[in-house]
Amino acid sequence: MWDQKKLSRMDFRFLPVVVILIGISILIIASTTTEEEILSGILKSPFVKHQIQAFLIGCVIFLFFAGIDYHRYKEWSWILYAFVLLLLLGLYVTKPIASVHRWYRLPFGFSVQPSEYTKLILVMTLGWFLEKKASSANRLTTALQIMMIVGIPFFLILKQPDLGTALVLYPIAIVMCYFGGVHKNVLRVMVAGGIVILIVVSLLFTGVISHQKMRPFFTKFMKPYQYERLHPDSYHRRASQIAISIGGWSGSGWMKGTFSRRNWLPAAHTDSVFATYAEEFGLIGVIILMSLYYLLLYLCFNVVVIAKDHFGRLLSSGIAVYLAMHIIVNIAMMCGFLPISGVPLVLLTYGGSSIVTTMAALGILQSVYTRRFMF
Repeated sequence: MWDQKKLSRMDFRFLPVVVILIGISILIIASTTTEEEILSGILKSPFVKHQIQAFLIGCVIFLFFAGIDYHRYKEWSWILYAFVLLLLLGLYVTKPIASVHRWYRLPFGFSVQPSEYTKLILVMTLGWFLEKKASSANRLTTALQIMMIVGIPFFLILKQPDLGTALVLYPIAIVMCYFGGVHKNVLRVMVAGGIVILIVVSLLFTGVISHQKMRPFFTKFMKPYQYERLHPDSYHRRASQIAISIGGWSGSGWMKGTFSRRNWLPAAHTDSVFATYAEEFGLIGVIILMSLYYLLLYLCFNVVVIAKDHFGRLLSSGIAVYLAMHIIVNIAMMCGFLPISGVPLVLLTYGGSSIVTTMAALGILQSVYTRRFMF
């Protein structure tokens, strides 16, 4: 089942990009959670320790998934899908953490966020389903079944509440439906619906539509604090923009970002990690980071192009869009173009579930890449 010989055929261009992003993540987390610049002081931070542990586990997961033939996921997809739905349902009978139902507490200070794993498992399930329905993909019944597959986890995650993660599922579904041959009219409706939602949110967030007047309507299906994130003048939005602007051309320097290190920037090592990075490394650092992400996404979409079968193309396209959406949405949030909704920045944001899922996704892409000449 696991073929170590395939590892020698990986696209090794991925590795330096991933290693550099991991290094940047540890530097930023150390900067916001420790006072000492020396190595011994940095390693005392429980946040740094936890992130390093997550990356080490992620490397093992990466090699595991890279060595497995991706066609085997067709056998596991429905089992994993059912399992993750049970995990999402189970959150509502456990004690909430920080007033929300998102994590399971595990021994030794670890926690698991099922919604992070849901995105990758949904890609597998949709890939299996769309390949199975290849001959009838343009039928309305197939579109309704896809809506059910995506809709159940979407609403379970939305109710946690976790609006950002739930909304990431939408573009993944659209792109996979496109590659899966779903009827063009269905795709047009899905795209139009996404555009309408984006326009309404943008008008609210920029103050064109009165935030206060729309409150009674939106709070019928959103938590009040979620709706407050659409406020055009929220503290978190202003704080992230200030941190980015302070960075200037060359930044304040590592561990010298006064705004983020004095806790004036909320969630400096989680949601706001990009703003923290921009303050310390400036525009030059941001250009380097964006170049790394461009190369990562280029390599991801390259796998979509060279995949030699329908399932491989569906799987790799879903993963590529999944990673791209996290990068685009997180950076857009920090720059003030989108409301802040807790979408992690790939390989930079603090959090074990996000790191492990990302490394698993990259491992699956390598599985598709190394088997590109198999028929």
